[in-house]
Amino acid sequence: MESRVKLIRKHLKLTQEQLAQHLGIGKAALSMIETGKAGLSARNKNILVHDLNVNPDWLETGQGKMFNAEPNLTPYMHRTDNTLPLQSVPLYSVEGTAGLVPLFTDQAAAKPVNFIHIPNLPKCDGAIYVVGDSMYPLLKSGDIVLYKQLGDVRDVFWGDMYLLSIDIDGEEYITVKYIQKSDREGYVRLVSQNPHHADKEIEIGRIRAIALIKASIRMHTIG
Repeated sequence: MESRVKLIRKHLKLTQEQLAQHLGIGKAALSMIETGKAGLSARNKNILVHDLNVNPDWLETGQGKMFNAEPNLTPYMHRTDNTLPLQSVPLYSVEGTAGLVPLFTDQAAAKPVNFIHIPNLPKCDGAIYVVGDSMYPLLKSGDIVLYKQLGDVRDVFWGDMYLLSIDIDGEEYITVKYIQKSDREGYVRLVSQNPHHADKEIEIGRIRAIALIKASIRMHTIG
């Protein structure tokens, strides 16, 4: 089965980073799966079957067609997303809005520092700059992430990437993480792309604001 995961990735013309991001695991973990050093979890099998239309019989046995229907995958997008020909996404300074909670509560009152014009992406509510290296090398400090706000953390798609505001001793901690289901009732697991950052379980009640990451932009300076 593990070598078939690599066949799926090659057929979709994805890098290990891209498929690992979609599965909500690290690149190193995917490499171990592809080389047979680690097994494929039930959650990852479900993602391959339900999100990418992989034929479950082929995934288990190698018999039949690889796909039930040919997938159309774009990083950070879901099959249910409708793209817009062009949209103007407001770029905010978290420092200028005093955090995510005030921004998400009253975005109409927040003043963007700029606007980003992006074609053929799903509807985004806003964009902010990334701070920190927890998602490196997929994201690095200074990159821009475009997001779609969620009203409730219980509406998350397990394994996807989210922008979060977390309460830590009364202070707001803003981060970008994969969110995975926890075995502990009332908790979620926050997972980094950077292997030097350990997974962390937090109480759902400590999440003060949450948004689904829809796209990212990396600025390159020449000269």
